[in-house]
Order: sequence, then structure tokens, then C-alpha cells
Amino acid sequence: MKQLTGLDVSFLLMETKNTYGHVNGLSIYDRPSPDFDPFTAVRERLGVMVGHLEPLRRKVVEVPFELDRPYWVEDKDFDLDFHVRHIGLAPPGAADQLAEQVARIVGRPMDRTRPLWEAYVMEGLADGRWALLQKTHHATIDGAAGVIMMNMLTDLSRDAKWELEPREWAGEDPPSRAEMLQRAARNLAMNPVRQMRLSLNLLRDVADAAGVSSLSGAATQARNSLGSLAKRSQPAPEPSTSVSLPLTPAPPTPWNKSVTPHRRFAMRSTALSNLKRLKDATGGTLNDIVMAVCTGALRQYLIEHDALPDSPLRAMVPVSIRTGDEEDPWTNRVSAIVADLPTNCDDPLERVQLCREAMNVAKHQLDLVPADTLGQVADYTSPVVAASAIRLVSRLKLADRVNSPINVVVSNVPGPRQPLYFAGARLDAYIPVSTISDGVGLNITVHSYGDRMDFGLIADRELVPDLWHLVDLHIDEVVRLFEATGAEWAVPQPPPAMRAGGDGVDPVPPSSEAVEQMIAARAALAAQTIAAVTPSAKKAPAKKKPAAKKMAPAKKAAAKKKAPAKKAAAKKKAPAKKAAAKKKAPAKRSASTS
Repeated sequence: MKQLTGLDVSFLLMETKNTYGHVNGLSIYDRPSPDFDPFTAVRERLGVMVGHLEPLRRKVVEVPFELDRPYWVEDKDFDLDFHVRHIGLAPPGAADQLAEQVARIVGRPMDRTRPLWEAYVMEGLADGRWALLQKTHHATIDGAAGVIMMNMLTDLSRDAKWELEPREWAGEDPPSRAEMLQRAARNLAMNPVRQMRLSLNLLRDVADAAGVSSLSGAATQARNSLGSLAKRSQPAPEPSTSVSLPLTPAPPTPWNKSVTPHRRFAMRSTALSNLKRLKDATGGTLNDIVMAVCTGALRQYLIEHDALPDSPLRAMVPVSIRTGDEEDPWTNRVSAIVADLPTNCDDPLERVQLCREAMNVAKHQLDLVPADTLGQVADYTSPVVAASAIRLVSRLKLADRVNSPINVVVSNVPGPRQPLYFAGARLDAYIPVSTISDGVGLNITVHSYGDRMDFGLIADRELVPDLWHLVDLHIDEVVRLFEATGAEWAVPQPPPAMRAGGDGVDPVPPSSEAVEQMIAARAALAAQTIAAVTPSAKKAPAKKKPAAKKMAPAKKAAAKKKAPAKKAAAKKKAPAKKAAAKKKAPAKRSASTS
């Protein structure tokens, strides 16, 4: 049994009936052979990994009355079939159908009575490939831990032998309510001293940043004295990374409102080598280009909706604070910086320069408040107070009344450059699917893999109904930057109509329109083939034509002679029927009312 950290708990506390704390990844694989069964392969491999990976087999146990942070316990009733699921897309299995299915799955909360992960094997994609959607709660792992899990799940070659062997493990009984309350009381008794030491840590670090050495020294001495009282005489190690929080509201946008439970997901790709050409042409970094692409796309979208603010948008950018020396890799070691997005600038090259400057300012702000110290703040915050505050914000819909301090989350995650394989199936694309919250109904996550840069956008279904158009604007911005810089394309950019067409650059199965065109082309080809191999079918009716022409007048004449008789008979019988109907009607009505 192990207690969650304050940062881990924050992803549980953020959840309401409309917001969720899980993050997701969509992998697109080829089919190495016609008889390859992806569901069996995924179920078998994840079943082995459960014995090796603690996050796959542990579940949350809450402390009564939320008096303290919850605990992880290994699930004694673990059920692999609950976690690994098999679904199929309806024909034609296009990209928008896949995205719609993903949006439905990520728009559902996770069952907290079980380990907080799910895996969906999706078949029926139009081009014969298959997809794996992995849904994991952020309280369990962060992005860096997810990369570790991905490396353990995949191979480096198609014919590689997977190294992991089954490992026995045993679940554990959850602690009793009395034991949990005793643990909570002990932790609460220690909190005052811990909180005082934390306050002095903050005071010392802010003083150091301001150059006030005497105040810093006093704070350090007082902190060490309190550490001795708490039997923690060793001073805390100096943090190497820090973060600041925005203090003023961001400008309003259409998606900065309370969110519904429903999601919309869209995805597009471009060649990573093209973005590197832009990096070289502008003298910046790859991250500067990614931020500029997102900025230009958001600017154009807001212009089209007559909603562009005069001031820049503000983005929260997640940052990993892992050092590689962590004793426990299966916990959150993530923070964030806040940077301006120059959406108020109309020059694409100037936007790149402004994005670079904004990111540099955000990085320098890391010196103000240490990220490790902020993590300790979460450790000492009462879960019941935090949970009540979050629920109150959601219930009162404060996101509709007060501007959020940020507009959007933008994350750029570097992935492996070498190709990866799963049980012989090549990984063609990995598209990130993140999360949103009240007040921030749009998330843009970018992930690189091989020579691909995949854009995964998720938004509230009502706040951003045209999300596919917004993701297209990101690819349009890449084109705009090439035109502005005059750089030469490393990989030709496909025209808009072919962006989801399997050209080796764009990600997933073809769009519905492309699939319909393929079906129509195949039907036309089949019709031509049938006509070519059956020429005699057209000659057969020709021999019977003379006889048909001679018989036609006689039949028509006979039909004309008989027609009046039938009409006359019908006219004579009609009054009788009507009369009978009129006589019978009163009887029926009286019977129905009696």
C-alpha cells in the first residue's frame, strides 16, 4: 500500500461530472499478415505486463471523509477482460468515424473501484490497419511514465522477440476504515510543522530570486530549526526547476467556458522534416515553430468567428521535472509554464520571433517559485477542502462568469525517431488525446514519431463544433510559414483534399469522402469488367424484337377495349359499397361508445 502524492491526487480532485482526469493515446498499426489477430495479441501482451507494471494492477482506496490523501492498493479482484476491450468501426471505417469513437470513449469517466486504465482494440479501419486506444488516469502516470510503458509494450523490429515473461503477483486487502482514520490523524498532526517549513522554503526562494540574502539566510535557519523539531534535521535538497502561475485573467475566447460531458476529437499530421526546415529558416527551435503554428491557427480561427481578442492568448505548457533519478517512476513529476501566444500579430515570421521571446520569458519565470515546492503544497493541502472548492466552482459555473487565467493548453511531446512494432505490427502513427477542464475547453497536443508530427486536438463538443476545421488550419499555417520564409519543402505537402489519404505523411484511415470516391471508382471498374466479359448478353434480345413489335398493337387494342368495361363495372359497384359503408358506420360507432 502506498499513499498518492499531492500532485497525483490533484488529477483525481479535478474530476466532476463534466471533467475527467484521464489522458489517452491513439496508436495506428499495420496488419503484418491477413490472419493477424490484434485483440488476442494486445490482451496477451498486456496480461503479461500487469505483473511487471504496478500502475496496471493498483486501484485507489479513499480515506473516509476525504481527511487525507488516498492510497494505492493492488487489486485483489483484478479482471483483465474488464480493461482490454474489442470494438469495430462500421463501414467504411474512415478517419472521422475513428475520431468520433475516440471522443465517445474519452468522454466517459473511469471506474475508481478498479485500476485506472482501459485499452480498446479498434478494427474495421478503411485501409486494413487497426488502432489501439489506451486510456489511463493522470493520477497513475504522467507523460514521461507513459513513454516508459510504451517502450515496454513495443519492439524495435518486426521479428524481435518480446523480452517480458509472465510474473506472478498477489493482490492485497484494502485497509479498514479504522486503520485509514488512524493514518489520517497521524498525518494531520504533522501538517502544521510541515506547512511552516514549506512557507519558509517559499520565502527563502523568493528572497533568493530578489537578491535579498539576509532574509534568505534567516528563512533557511528557521526552516532547519523546524526540521529538527519534526525530526527532519536534514535540509531539503535545492530544487533545480521552478514554475510561476498567472495572476491576471486571460482574454475571453469561445472555448473558455464551462464544459459539457461531451467531447470532440480531430487529428492531422505533417512531416517533421518540414518543420525542421522552418526551424532552420527562422533560426529558432522546433518548439518555437510548433508554438507559432498553433498561434497562427488559433488566430485564423478566431478571425473567422469574429472573436479575436486585442491582446495575446495565454497558453499553459506542461513541463516534465523528472531528473531520471526518481526512486518511483510511477508517479507524477510534471509542472507547467505559462506563455503568451501572439495571436494579435498578423505577420507569420514575426509570430515565430514573438513565440520564441514568450517561451524564454516563461522559462526565466521558473526561477521564482520552485516546482518541487509547489508539489509539496499539494501534499499538505486538505483533500476535503480542495474537493469542495472544485465542486463548488463546477456547480456555480464560475468559468462562465470569470475569465480563466489561461486560454488553451499546448503540449509538444518528443517521441522516438526509430520505428516501433507491436507483435510484428508496425506503429504507423501515435496521436495524443489529452483532456480539458472547466474554463479551458480546448487542448492541443503535438507528438513526434519518426518523421511525423501528429496534431491531436480535443475540445468540448458544444464550444468548438468545427474542430476538424481548426486542426486543418494548423496544416494551413505550415504552408503559410513556408511561403513567408521561402524555405524548400523537405516532403511535398499534400493538397487539402488529400490530407487524410494515406500518402505516408497524413495519419490515419482516409476520410469518408475519400472512401466514397474509392468505392465509386471500384464499382465503375467492376461494371466495365462485367460488360467486357459478357458481350453476348447484348445480342440476345435482338432476335425477339420483330415478334414483340407485331404483337404490341394487338395487346394494346385489347387492353383499350377491356378498360372501359372494368371502369364501368367499378363505377356501378362503387355506390353500393358506399351505401353499405354508410349503413354500417353508425353501428360501429355505437358499438365503440357503448
